[in-house]
Amino acid sequence: MDKRVILASASPRRRELLEQIGIVFETGVSDQEERYVSTKPSEIVKELASQKARNVASEIKGELKNTIIIGADTIVVLDNQILGKPKDEEDACQMLRNLQGNCHQVFTGTAILSYDEKGALTVDTHAEETKVFVHEMKESEIKSYVKTGEPMDKAGAYGIQGRFAAYIEKIEGDYYNVVGLPVSYVYQKIKREMGE
Repeated sequence: MDKRVILASASPRRRELLEQIGIVFETGVSDQEERYVSTKPSEIVKELASQKARNVASEIKGELKNTIIIGADTIVVLDNQILGKPKDEEDACQMLRNLQGNCHQVFTGTAILSYDEKGALTVDTHAEETKVFVHEMKESEIKSYVKTGEPMDKAGAYGIQGRFAAYIEKIEGDYYNVVGLPVSYVYQKIKREMGE
């Protein structure tokens, strides 16, 4: 049985990942402010992903029967500090100075809201962690990378799937999680909800 799938995210990278694995979906974006009370990174991303999914669910007009809504949120953590998106170029440079020659963690939380044919809801929340090791970088490399503009809309000031790939020494865990969505996990959950 087919269900309507909605991705509760404006991220072009998440859209590309779902398209890559052949999921047919729509997008819905919540403009409600997100707040969290958790203190552990794995709980923070689950909380934020749930908020995004529930906000989009509340904005859908009409029936939610046979609908799956996917919320996701990604954070970068270095020495127990959350690195968000850089405020400006100098902020991006500082983040990269801290990440270079170091190991950090990327957490992506997913919340999958699945409504059955009667409109009954089941919720699955999950947090995936990937360790990312970054080579040492010269100041000129950091500035040159920031000048590309690539870091400015990304948590931690880098995109693993872009030019920053040159500085990734290795990762431990799911690569796609670092891009923004643990697609295999999401696919297996959706497949189950579709009854396949």
